[in-house]
Amino acid sequence: MASPVSQKLEEKLVCSICLELFRVPVTLPCGHNFCKHCISDHWHKQEQAPAGAEKGYTCPECRRAFERYPELEKNVTLCSVVELARDGEARVSGTERCEVAHGELCPQHGRLLELYCEDERQCICCVCSIRQCQRHRRVLFEEERSKKQALLKESLEKAQEESERIKQAMQELEERTRNIKDSSEGLRSVILSKFTLLRKALEDCQWRTVARMEQEQAAALGHVGENWSLLKDRLDILGQHRERAQRLLACPDHRAFLQEFRLLPSPESPEALLPVEFDVASVVEPIAEILTNVSRLLLEDLPGSVAPKAPEPVGQDHRNLTFNPETANKYLELSKGNRKATHSPGTVCGRQEQGPRFEPWQVLCTQGFGHGHHYWEVKVSSHSVILGVTYHSLPRERQQGHKFNIGLDGGSWGLQVREDCYLAWHRGQAEKIQEPLYKNLGVSLDYGKGLLSFYGLGERTRFIHSFHSVFTEPLYPVFWLCEGRAVMLCQRD
Repeated sequence: MASPVSQKLEEKLVCSICLELFRVPVTLPCGHNFCKHCISDHWHKQEQAPAGAEKGYTCPECRRAFERYPELEKNVTLCSVVELARDGEARVSGTERCEVAHGELCPQHGRLLELYCEDERQCICCVCSIRQCQRHRRVLFEEERSKKQALLKESLEKAQEESERIKQAMQELEERTRNIKDSSEGLRSVILSKFTLLRKALEDCQWRTVARMEQEQAAALGHVGENWSLLKDRLDILGQHRERAQRLLACPDHRAFLQEFRLLPSPESPEALLPVEFDVASVVEPIAEILTNVSRLLLEDLPGSVAPKAPEPVGQDHRNLTFNPETANKYLELSKGNRKATHSPGTVCGRQEQGPRFEPWQVLCTQGFGHGHHYWEVKVSSHSVILGVTYHSLPRERQQGHKFNIGLDGGSWGLQVREDCYLAWHRGQAEKIQEPLYKNLGVSLDYGKGLLSFYGLGERTRFIHSFHSVFTEPLYPVFWLCEGRAVMLCQRD
């Protein structure tokens, strides 16, 4: 049973309105204490008074009136004393719980949340303050809220600044998008205009070249026609003379023969024929180098262009080649069937001189190729070999300062296989190509496109080099072999 002192103390901790222990005690300016809920409800009833009745805010104990709604501040000390009076281990009754919001009670002890623990970063009750947070820094809600409000305002300011920066960046991106589109459209217009101009220039050059060729052809054919007419007239005159001479020879009368012979005119000397000249190479020569450079530019150098594709190892365009023994240098030994050539130093092959042979260590193939696509494969014993194609008019003599003449003029193209690289020869110029050394090589000739390509044959077909040109005569495969080297022409069924 409680002592008289405890009873008197508990009486002082009772709200004069609800007659219960204070729940969230607040102190009025007059010094009297009430439950926050009770005094708020009391003043609310005063505000709801009927018309004509005296309105205002008064203290229920001393009847002191207040002009304005007083600010109600929690009496922390009184609150702590009330909590101690409630006996720290006792539970708040169900009736009391329903009058306090669930969020205002400690979930662990069921006590009213009164302080904020900075170490735990949470609101605590008086039991938490004594048991768990006795050595922690504890502050009033108002103090902690002030700190948090400052942080929140700073966060809002930063968020606002960041929002402004983002909006500015988005505006810059929109401007950048417009600039990109404008620049792209302008560049597109320029590129389309430039390519249109290039196409027109190529078409004009094409038609001028074709027109000149047709003009040269018409002139040459005209001379041929005139010469044919002259020869036809001369043939008719000779035929008439032959008939009269035969009749005269058959005449038995000597007198008549002599008289008719005197009247028989002798055939006149034939008129000189007009010179007929039609050299297709001379028509192409002025633009051959230009077309070669344009082809290389469009097919290889121009960004985005498609490089020549490697041919299929076996196809209908494969050609079986044989060496032409009439052109082989005297130190080149050909196998039976003329499919392998070997350079035997110091040994002169015992072949009869049947035609102009190469002074350099070279040999032509018997087959020559004109229109269409052609492909062949060769196997070399080692480096120091040249393979290529040439017109039949390739000089047989040794060129000064060179051991070979493949690729030294405008009518031959060659790929020299060296120990560390390849050299592509044409018109005496060599282009270095850094690719692995292959002993099996493929050669692709697309005569109509003016494209000659070389490939290395291994596990995968590897492109080595392409020549672009305008071919005007049949092309013959040609080879040069250094001492001790051999070349075999690969055959397919």
